[in-house]
Amino acid sequence: MAFSMIYILTVVGNILIVIIIVTEPQLHTPMYFFLANLSCLETCYTTNIIPAMISGFLMEGKHFSINGCLLQAYFFGSLGATECFLLAEMAYDRYLAICYPLHYTILMNHLVCIQLAIGTWLGTFISIGVVLYLVSKVLFCGSQVVDHFFCDSALLLKLACTDTEWIGKVLFFIALIVTLIPFLLTAASYISILSTVLRIPSSSGRQKTFSTCSSHLTVVTLFYGTLIIMYVAPSSNWSPGFKKGLSLLYTIVTPMFNPIIYSLRNKDVKEALRKMINKSL
Repeated sequence: MAFSMIYILTVVGNILIVIIIVTEPQLHTPMYFFLANLSCLETCYTTNIIPAMISGFLMEGKHFSINGCLLQAYFFGSLGATECFLLAEMAYDRYLAICYPLHYTILMNHLVCIQLAIGTWLGTFISIGVVLYLVSKVLFCGSQVVDHFFCDSALLLKLACTDTEWIGKVLFFIALIVTLIPFLLTAASYISILSTVLRIPSSSGRQKTFSTCSSHLTVVTLFYGTLIIMYVAPSSNWSPGFKKGLSLLYTIVTPMFNPIIYSLRNKDVKEALRKMINKSL
């Protein structure tokens, strides 16, 4: 089955990235520390969705309980929010490295990296946990069928018997914080990076400097591009099947391509992978 292959490729690819970063001393830098966090996140993100989806395909009569659906929605929202902040932190790391190279090791030291990572994981899981707690107190009725391949808190609110307007507003506010703020931080970092790169006199120097963040920029464009198409672009005329297809793009396809992007467009990762293969052989 295609989704089984996608799941295997995604998990193996992301775990391989983590192993390479952990075992190769030259990759023990802030940029790769955040990349290892991102790869762990993508593994969990995919595991939260694809196995349940495959199980639903194989056992058509099997359905999630409300608690099971809430749990999946919790991890879906928490991991998605964490990815937004991790991408922003990776952009900020490149901003400091390119715009303030002399102060980089001081501003982005080991302790700062750990604090940013822990704060990101805890902050997003706690904030999404508050939202899902409110959703769990809603009285559900009717068919209780979510017309999607995974559970989302916004979709669950549509099954409520009671007025959920205020919960919807809380959900919108939290979603705005965990997506818009990281996006603005990421955009501001790259605007500053581009401004600094354009001031470099030689074209080879500009290319070499900007190449250090090309992989991350590709991942950011792919991630936010699909989110903007899904949630910002006018979708009143889109069919439910088309919306599900877009959801597949950013929940399943994007995590599969991230390790490929970082391995093919990053000389350090390719060199570390070559060393690891040579040692194994």
